Amino acid sequence: MSALKYWLWLSMAPGLSPRTCHALLDYYGSPEAMYFAPFGEMKRLAGNHAEGLDALEKRDLDSALRIIDACNDQNITILTAQDAGYPDRLRSINLPPKVIYVKGKLPAVDDEPVIAIVGTRRASYYGLKMARRFGYEISKCGGVVVSGLTAGIDANAAEGTLSADGKVIGVLGVPHEQARGHLCLDVLHSGGALVSEYPPGTPVYSSYFRARNRISAGLSLGVVVVEAPERSGARLFANEAADQGKELFVVPGDAGEDRCAGSNAILKEGAKPVTEGWDVMCEYASLYPERVHRSTERFRPENFITPTNAKRNPPPETEKVSKKVIDNENGKGYIDLKKRLEGLSETQLKLISVIDRPSVQVDEIIEKSGYTAAKVLSELTMLQIEGLVKQEPGKRFTLIIK
Repeated sequence: MSALKYWLWLSMAPGLSPRTCHALLDYYGSPEAMYFAPFGEMKRLAGNHAEGLDALEKRDLDSALRIIDACNDQNITILTAQDAGYPDRLRSINLPPKVIYVKGKLPAVDDEPVIAIVGTRRASYYGLKMARRFGYEISKCGGVVVSGLTAGIDANAAEGTLSADGKVIGVLGVPHEQARGHLCLDVLHSGGALVSEYPPGTPVYSSYFRARNRISAGLSLGVVVVEAPERSGARLFANEAADQGKELFVVPGDAGEDRCAGSNAILKEGAKPVTEGWDVMCEYASLYPERVHRSTERFRPENFITPTNAKRNPPPETEKVSKKVIDNENGKGYIDLKKRLEGLSETQLKLISVIDRPSVQVDEIIEKSGYTAAKVLSELTMLQIEGLVKQEPGKRFTLIIK
C-alpha cells in the first residue's frame, strides 16, 4: 500500500509529459523517492520540460487514497510498472503506462500467444463474419484475443472468441465505471479481463481511445486487421503496432471499397495476408509448442450464438412466428427451421416475418416492422451472420430457409 499511493500520485499529475516522467523515474528509481525529493529539485532537473511538476510538488496523496478506496469498491486490481503481475511485454514498449487498472483475471500475457484483432466500426457483413471467424479460430488454436470491444470488427472478434470458450482481454478507452454493455460482462464472466489506464472518476476525452492503441498493441504479439479505411483508428493502431515491432496480418478486402483501403494498403506494405485463424497462429507454433495447435474446429456463422446471448434471449415460442415463415409445421423443414430460430430476439423474429417473399426491399422492411432504419440494418446484419437472410443488389433481402 505504501508504494502504491506514490505510484498513483505520480500517474495522476496533470500535464506531465510521459517523457519527463520516465526521465525522472530513471533518475530517482521510484515514485516514493521522487515524493521525498527536495522541493524544487524535480523542476530543476526537468528544465524546459517542467510542465505538470507544480502538481507533483504539492505532494498531495489524498487523490491517490481515494482511488485506492474506489478500486476496492469496484473490485479493480491496480498494477504498477514495478509489480510482478504487470506484463513484461507491455513494460518493454516505449512510454508504457505507469499504472493499469484491471477487472477480472488478466492472463499470464508474457506466456501466451496474444493476438489483437482490429478494424472499422462500419464493417460490411463480410468483415463482421471474418472478425468473428478469426476470434473463434485463433482461440481454438490456442491464442488469447485482445479487443477494444467497440462496435463493428472489435466487438465481433470478441464475440467470436467467447463463442469458442476463449479468453478476451478488453482494453478500454474509459475508466471501468463507464465501460457499459453486455460484452464487457461477457468478457468477465468467461474468465477474461478488462484493462484501463484511467482510474475511477477520470473525465473521458476522445484522445483516450487512440492512446489505448499502444496498450493493446503492447500486450500482443501480432495484430490482425479486418477492414480498415485509409483514415481510421484501425490504421493508426496498425501503425502503432508496426512501430512496436509487432507482426501485422491483414484479411484481404474488396479493392473497390473505401472501408478496405487502409487494410489493403497495409498488405502492400508487407503485412501477411490471412484467410483463417491458423494462418496467424502457425507463426507462433514454434514459440509456444504446448499452447498453439492447429484446430479442426472451423467457425460456422450459421450456428453462431454467444453463450451469454443465448441466456439473455431465451428460445421464443414458435407459435409466435408468422405462418408466412413456417408453413409446414409437421415436416422436417419445420423442425430444422425451428432449431435455427432458437435464440433469436423478438426484433429479429419480427423482421423474419416481414420478409415474406424473395427480394424484399429494405425500405419495405423498415415500414412494415415499425423499427428505425438503424435498428433494422443492424439486426439484418446479425441475421445474415446467422445464415438466415441474404442480401441482394439494391438492398433487397431474402430468407434462407433450408
